[in-house]
Amino acid sequence: MDKDLEKRIREAMLNPQNMGELANADSIGTVGNSDCGEMLRMWVKFKDDNGRKVIDKATFQSFGCETAIAVASLATELIRGKTAEEALALKTEELAGELGPLPPMKIHCAQLVEGALRSALDPNNEEPKPAAPKTAAPAAHSTNLAESLKPKEGVKIVFLDKKP
Repeated sequence: MDKDLEKRIREAMLNPQNMGELANADSIGTVGNSDCGEMLRMWVKFKDDNGRKVIDKATFQSFGCETAIAVASLATELIRGKTAEEALALKTEELAGELGPLPPMKIHCAQLVEGALRSALDPNNEEPKPAAPKTAAPAAHSTNLAESLKPKEGVKIVFLDKKP
């Protein structure tokens, strides 16, 4: 991998943005890549902006390499203020943002992020919206990434197709 790209990824990893679960998210998307074992979940919250429904905040959790985490961090910043349609129109390479072009061996990292974004935002997606929070007492333990990515009722995991 190019030394300049490695440096940009390292810089993005020093201060990753929008990591973690987003309480009261309007939509959640989860994807996995069975070839490399990576998984990524994205939460999206919308707001009204002068009659337009735009993305107010997006967060993510990832079982993935540094490149996938860096792309997810940049993508969640990039989609803020966009409508779902505008965010879905972004190309895979645009989601990598300031990382610039990714080498062929790392394109799947941006595709993983794109898949989670599509899973969360696609109006034709059959994934249900998250349920309203319960008023019961909070769980005695905190949810870690492994626990949060386990399939739960109402969550659909979409595995990406293998690329030749």
